[in-house]
Amino acid sequence: MTPELTALALSGLLLLVQLCWMAVRANLELGSEYFLTPRDTPLPKAPSTGTQRLKRAYENHLEALLPFAIAVFVVTLAGAGTGLTAACAWLYLAARVLYVPAYLYGWVPWRSVFFGLALLATGLMLVAALLGNSPNG
Repeated sequence: MTPELTALALSGLLLLVQLCWMAVRANLELGSEYFLTPRDTPLPKAPSTGTQRLKRAYENHLEALLPFAIAVFVVTLAGAGTGLTAACAWLYLAARVLYVPAYLYGWVPWRSVFFGLALLATGLMLVAALLGNSPNG
């Protein structure tokens, strides 16, 4: 497996860990009764700030994962993997891992720094694939 695909697989696992962490915390705070319903009514009470932050960090990762997956697929299918694209994939993963505690604990400005690093890594992978893939093969 290429480094880019490995980082993508680990990013998927990170997403699942985030989902489970958020769900367990919400169930402990609010009780499981509400979460067993079709959720047609509002929450019985507001989740804690930490749980709300975990939810937003999860949603942000979900949104960031699609462009990263596209970059990994383009690099992989084009055979354009290089040391740079591998480093960018690992940078993306590291930044996304660090983003979770940065969001949860309100680390300013680090949350935004980690978000920006992951975004930059994704963009660089796409640009590297486009520049490294000549139309003549």
